[in-house]
Amino acid sequence: MGKTQWRAIDGVVLLNKPLGLSSNQALQKVRRVFRAAKAGHTGALDPLATGMLPLCLGEATKFSQFLLDADKRYITCIELGIRTTTGDKEGDILTNETVPQLSDDELETLLNRFRGEIEQVPPMYSALKHEGKPLYEYARQGITIERKRRKVFISNLQVLERTENTLTLDISCSKGTYIRTIGEDIGEAMGCGAHLKTLHRVSTAGYDPADMLTIEEFEALAEQGEDILDQKLMGSDTAVLHLPEVVMSVQESQDIVFGRLLNDTRGFDEDQLLRLYVEGTRAFMGLGVVKKGKIKPHRLVNTSELAKK
Repeated sequence: MGKTQWRAIDGVVLLNKPLGLSSNQALQKVRRVFRAAKAGHTGALDPLATGMLPLCLGEATKFSQFLLDADKRYITCIELGIRTTTGDKEGDILTNETVPQLSDDELETLLNRFRGEIEQVPPMYSALKHEGKPLYEYARQGITIERKRRKVFISNLQVLERTENTLTLDISCSKGTYIRTIGEDIGEAMGCGAHLKTLHRVSTAGYDPADMLTIEEFEALAEQGEDILDQKLMGSDTAVLHLPEVVMSVQESQDIVFGRLLNDTRGFDEDQLLRLYVEGTRAFMGLGVVKKGKIKPHRLVNTSELAKK
């Protein structure tokens, strides 16, 4: 096989990440399918986890942080009574205890502790960095690093199914929430321990789960032709749709490319980030930011073609 001829393509695609692959392994597979010169993912999903992993190609990588910071929704199955070294089914069993049989009302009362704003200690088996190394590398060496408690927000926690020793939960949460820690903490609150059996990310930032494709589905589309495959690319601006938009005249768009400030005629708050578009074409220019009643460029897409006009 010859060397891959990489393409300069821009946009967001939604991968239904399979079990067993790291987020980076999954990203590299999809990147090769698209022959994308530049690509990045938007927050790691454990190899144990499946589900929505938005991938940013080309200029969309400039906005991946917004998806990293977005709210997420998960469905997880927690196995009660068994603690493991990793907090999931991949780890070695530490303890095996009897599961107390709570009534539905008692369980709801217990789960209320995990709704709204809560504090978590990030697990040792996580990608959180300490002195440049992920915590899981220390954990594998048997080293425990002290972690600070952090506040996260659980906007929804609902029981979908329960058996004598499992709970299947639907959880919507803020960025930085460790579902594995929720599972372990629920087990501790019940007095029997627990670990995560399965974890599926349903959605990120309001993206529709129906738009997710598997690696195999992307490969099948590529075989039909890259023009068919590229129809699955969503605009780079889909990563920032929560921000207000400003439609600029062609002259204003050229001014912003050259770093000139525009008048903020709509009275946005100081430091407000804005999506910038060109009138007529609706071309997405990137982001501006409000400073002292003016709009200045903040993070623009490659606008070299416009700058030549």
